[in-house]
Amino acid sequence: MGISIRMRRAEGTVLVVLALALFPGCVERRYTVRTEPPGALVIANGEEIGQTPVSRSFTYYGDREFTLILDGHETRTIIQPMKAPWWDNIVTEFFSENLVPFHLRDEREFTYAMAPATAPRTDDLHARAEQLRGESQAVPPPRRGGILGWFGVP
Repeated sequence: MGISIRMRRAEGTVLVVLALALFPGCVERRYTVRTEPPGALVIANGEEIGQTPVSRSFTYYGDREFTLILDGHETRTIIQPMKAPWWDNIVTEFFSENLVPFHLRDEREFTYAMAPATAPRTDDLHARAEQLRGESQAVPPPRRGGILGWFGVP
């Protein structure tokens, strides 16, 4: 009688594993970046992804740094937070990724306005150039102790 109970449990375990393999859950995450006017180059977290409108799949939530570059317009850098939806958190993530028998989609769309570039005033350019010239001609402070200084040796 002990063997038949073990066999039934083993068969039940195999059936559950097969059912999970046949009906896996799936989460699809995607964001789209648009600009006004369109055609800006998008760099997301240091990686060039294309010209707007552009879409990208992603795996992890969190902040994204978008840099938008368009000729004749000011370059913009935006920190865009991307929070996880209620069904994709530390408690439910395993179930939504693996056990839910249908697809879950999380699509985000971000639209940014690009401001036309303005020429800086000549006085501001000269003042900034003089400031940088002064900083470059200043003698740096001497190093004290070199590598041994890190260990407290003078």
